[in-house]
Amino acid sequence: MLNRLTVTELAELSGLSKAYISQVKHGKRPASERLLSALAEATRPDIDYLDLFIKSRQAMGASLKTVRFYRERLSKYVAGVDYLRASRTDIERYLNTIPPNRNGLATRHASFRTIKTFHRWLNSNYGYKNSAQGLSAPILGKPILPALTREQVLSLIASVANTRDKAIIALFAESGLRLSELANIKAQDIDWEGRVVRVTVKGRRDAYAPFGDMSESHLSTWLAQHSPNGNVWGVSESGIAVMLKRLRMQTGLPCNAHTFRRTFASLLRKSGVDTMTIKDLGRWESLEMVQRYTRSVTFADSLKFYRAPLG
Repeated sequence: MLNRLTVTELAELSGLSKAYISQVKHGKRPASERLLSALAEATRPDIDYLDLFIKSRQAMGASLKTVRFYRERLSKYVAGVDYLRASRTDIERYLNTIPPNRNGLATRHASFRTIKTFHRWLNSNYGYKNSAQGLSAPILGKPILPALTREQVLSLIASVANTRDKAIIALFAESGLRLSELANIKAQDIDWEGRVVRVTVKGRRDAYAPFGDMSESHLSTWLAQHSPNGNVWGVSESGIAVMLKRLRMQTGLPCNAHTFRRTFASLLRKSGVDTMTIKDLGRWESLEMVQRYTRSVTFADSLKFYRAPLG
């Protein structure tokens, strides 16, 4: 058990310092009674493994949004299933109580992924049987989720009077930024000459997103008039989300970061950009994600760029 738990987890369980626990794990010091007691406590069935799992994700650098996602999905699971003794059938039965899709979100598949991660963590850290091992992913439908046309994006930009909001909409559509990425842009992150903006992506890695003429025009105008502290917008992530929601109610068009991200991918695909390039420009981890985001692009759209291979 000493080797199965991380230094951070042992420190949380025992209240001892990480430096001391690290020395014990490397055989440089003997385990104290307090540490041995904490190890025995870790095998108790009433321990809050969900809380420990959440803390382990936080220690790994998971974002607040990701942590909320894990807690929401797993709280319902641990409340409804005897998860330490659950069989694969028990997990499948629980998953079947969840709608496969709701408002375009694959809710059952999301729970499947979090449950598999949770059981794998329980197995590697506490020795419990991984009941989710080999569990097949739920078969989901493939709805075509909304993406905006170029004309619709221009209409949204024209419908707001605030230069800041025009810049936000343009940057969403031209850069494919996630909400958290866009909301945390600072003035020093913008490379005007290279027309890229530095962002922090999943895993707290630095990456770059491109932008075009329209984003440059509105963003430079906004920054010439204002010098916000912190991010360039002078408004938080939730404030941007509220603005987009208000715009959706005003125009009837889908206005959220996911829609703009799909719009970014779809407009590039319709202009003949290949999926591998879109993947790199949009900072996606796999081609499968790009294909999901560009499902609204039809055969007719792609046919415009066909060139007969034999001339």
